Formats: sequence, C-alpha cells, structure tokens
Amino acid sequence: MKAERNDLIMETRVRFAPSPTGHLHIGNARTAIINWLFAKKSGGKFILRVEDTDPERSVETYIDQIYEDMKWLGLQWDEGPDIGGPCGTYRQSERLDIYQKYSQKLLAEGKAYECFCTPAELEQMRKESHDRGQTGFYNRKCFHLSDTERRQFKARGIKPAIRFLTPDEQRVAFQDLVRGEIHFETDNLSDFVIMRS
Repeated sequence: MKAERNDLIMETRVRFAPSPTGHLHIGNARTAIINWLFAKKSGGKFILRVEDTDPERSVETYIDQIYEDMKWLGLQWDEGPDIGGPCGTYRQSERLDIYQKYSQKLLAEGKAYECFCTPAELEQMRKESHDRGQTGFYNRKCFHLSDTERRQFKARGIKPAIRFLTPDEQRVAFQDLVRGEIHFETDNLSDFVIMRS
C-alpha cells in the first residue's frame, strides 16, 4: 500500500517488536508472520524492533533466540538491530533519550502528566474498574495532583511514570482494512503510560 501525498511517497512499513523477556510464543509468531506477509504483499518493509525497555526482565540471550526463531520461521527483516537501517536504532533502550524529550514536550503542553501510583494502587483501580464492568481504567488520580504534591513524591525518591492525557468526549473514527469503519468514544479509553518510572 503506497499513498502519494504532495511529493512524498508513503511506503508501507510494518514492525514486529518482541520483548526479550522470554521465548517467542505462538501469538508472537502469528503477529510476525502476518506483518511479514503484509509487508511483502505491499512491497513495503518489515522491521524488527526489540522492546528492551524493561532492564530487570530483558535478557540478552533471548534477543539471539528471537533472531534464530524468526529465521526458522523463514522471516527475514529488512531493518533491525542486527542489520541496521535508515531509521535506527532498533533497540528501544537505545532510544530512551528521544522518548524522554518528547514526553517532556507533552508534559509542557499539558498533553501528559506524571503518575506516582504504586503497583498495588493500580491493581486496586483495575479491580474496581472490572467490578464496574469497565476494562483497565485508570482513574486519573495523579492528574489532579498539585505541584507541591508532585514535589513531595519526588523528594521521597518516587520516580513518576508519564501518562498520555486522553482527550475527553471525542469520537475517533477510522477505516480498518479488515473490519471496515471503526469508531469509539475517547471516554472509553484510559490514560496510557508513555514512559515508565
């Protein structure tokens, strides 16, 4: 699928982004195969990107195993951490400075906010959300913190995650190649984490 916009040719670029926290499973393989087939069918690029942003759980030997498993499946990537490419680097841990820069920009623009919630608090919110028939809703507890409260958390050594501030009361619509027109209300979305603490 190529689309022309002004003088720019848009090339199809799909990615497979496994985490090196364990072995590939059937769901990973399915996603990789579908994306690889889509890239090949459309004359695009298949990119391998390693999601190694969790240093406590990421293991280097799993990255090597990912390469082996992909090759065993007959999937060759056009760009990736082992072969490079024009949009490298392809290891997320090597792009953290970029993510930090844009997270700070979103914070400054009021499009994101710091979240100091503990795993226990988040689990309680998930449970309460589930009990209400909702799925994984974050209640924006930290969105309403004052500057003083945020400074107090930081003074205690608590490093915040950064959450994207999902706009309220908006309708999002797009055309999906498989399912047709998709639409949903932003009120049904949770403010997702864009930078972990």
